[in-house]
Amino acid sequence: MSNLALVTGASSGIGKAYAERLASRGFDLIIVGRRQDRLDELQESLDEVTVEPLVADLATDDGIKAVAAMAGSRPLTMLINNAGVAHYMRFAGLSADMAAELIRVKELAPTLLTLAAVPGMLERGGGTIINISGMIAFSGPAGPEQMPRRAVYTGTLAHSVAWTQQLHAELASEGITVQVVCPGIVATEFHIRQGMDLSAVPRMSAEDVVTASLRGIELGEVVCAPGVENADLLQAVFDADLSAFGGQSPELAERYRARPDASSI
Repeated sequence: MSNLALVTGASSGIGKAYAERLASRGFDLIIVGRRQDRLDELQESLDEVTVEPLVADLATDDGIKAVAAMAGSRPLTMLINNAGVAHYMRFAGLSADMAAELIRVKELAPTLLTLAAVPGMLERGGGTIINISGMIAFSGPAGPEQMPRRAVYTGTLAHSVAWTQQLHAELASEGITVQVVCPGIVATEFHIRQGMDLSAVPRMSAEDVVTASLRGIELGEVVCAPGVENADLLQAVFDADLSAFGGQSPELAERYRARPDASSI
């Protein structure tokens, strides 16, 4: 049986780079995106393998259901949750519809697609799930000097990191590998859609992101940060997380026991 990968957001950028790389390794593909013309163009360029385009908008219930049905009914070797939206702005400037779209595309859709794919992977005894996040996931503690602000976007990426870590811990013993990829600024259409000109800013190529991801899987990395040379920096973050988690007590911490100043509340 040949390897089969489902890639969301496959019509451009990182998703397209995954599709091209996996095709070069002999994977058949299900490519998901919102634009039929781009999916058709990619399909035509990958004539050495079987490529099935699926037009779907993962910001909608119908789109999520269509892709989940495919993920649950086909013998996937790999699921790549790459789709994203470019609502990269201050919280007060974000409409309710934009916020909901971000959460649906970056949190709800990956969760439901993975829920659809995992039973088959468990039955077959293995598989790989790759979630695309970003280094912004670690920017939560940044002060007001950090611009531009992007609270909801940051939150969705941070969710992806923690979710992936827990999912890998749950599924690794069943032969399923789960990885989250956290690139920095990548040379794709993402910032162009935001009206941001980053042509003068050093950016990683989408192809290098894919190289890091696939090599990271070989290295056993659950969190892959393609542009971070010193992997100990990431481990220090995770060690601090676990220290804080393990440092809790049912007793109220001493710093909260003093009577609060009413004027400060």
